[in-house]
Amino acid sequence: MTKILIVDDEKEIRDVISKYMQNEGYLTILAETGVEAVIKYHDEKPDIVILDLNLPDISGEKVCESIRESYDTPIIMLTAKVNEDDRIKGLTLGADDYVVKPFSPKELVMRVKAILRRAMKEDKPVEKIEFGKIEIDEQSYIVKKDGKEITLTPIEFKILLALSKNPERTFSREQLITYALGYEYDGLNRTIDSHIKNLRQKIETDPGSPKHIRTVFGVGYKFKE
Repeated sequence: MTKILIVDDEKEIRDVISKYMQNEGYLTILAETGVEAVIKYHDEKPDIVILDLNLPDISGEKVCESIRESYDTPIIMLTAKVNEDDRIKGLTLGADDYVVKPFSPKELVMRVKAILRRAMKEDKPVEKIEFGKIEIDEQSYIVKKDGKEITLTPIEFKILLALSKNPERTFSREQLITYALGYEYDGLNRTIDSHIKNLRQKIETDPGSPKHIRTVFGVGYKFKE
């Protein structure tokens, strides 16, 4: 069962959040102070933390820093602060989201669900992707066609991986460059067309009429299984 640590010095807020989370099937752990939160975190190992910043002993920021020293558990900061600098500081410390009081408990539930879904996807990397006669092994960087290994350059592999993991999503040339070459690349974005052409020659049955790597005219490329 998913465990949520709820940290807030106001009992009414703790109880309301706890009720809504329990209604969704989550197990809740409650803490009133920063010290209590740190102790319960290490004892219970929750899957996500809802953390008020204005605590009576140590600040929520300090609690967040303490958790982030060793763990990457998702943290939603809960606070009455509305200053943009405060929000930026909280996110810089490692928070995954920032909710300002007063808030909607239903919205908080949806944010918790979204973050947990994202965390689950990150914890479960795709090892193999198969489409048609093509098989991609993400861990070993091996691509096979009809059971035979084909040779791709590192850039071609990254482009293929980005496209195949996001079928039907249209990528601009700039986005594919970011995936394959990194943010520091400052060359012409049309170079991506050359890599796409080479990829089609290697994986498509008919490169002149590609089945998988499709051109979206005026935008970029998308992948079709």
